[in-house]
Amino acid sequence: MTGTKPKAWVGDQVHDVNTGKEGVVTDVKSDGTYVLRPLYVRFRTWTVPNADGLEVTLSRDEQIRRRREES
Repeated sequence: MTGTKPKAWVGDQVHDVNTGKEGVVTDVKSDGTYVLRPLYVRFRTWTVPNADGLEVTLSRDEQIRRRREES
């Protein structure tokens, strides 16, 4: 392992260090802006200018793997 943090992408659960919020990446715009929504609310969103302040807490791949194990 290289010690570098994974870059957030659509579907990843993240912690926004600038706002202190937990959310899910729902979109990445062509200018690099990330659109996030809170974990348990679908219709509110906020944006961050880039992934620098985002920490992946649960990747989309990990979420899928856990769901498969549960079923």
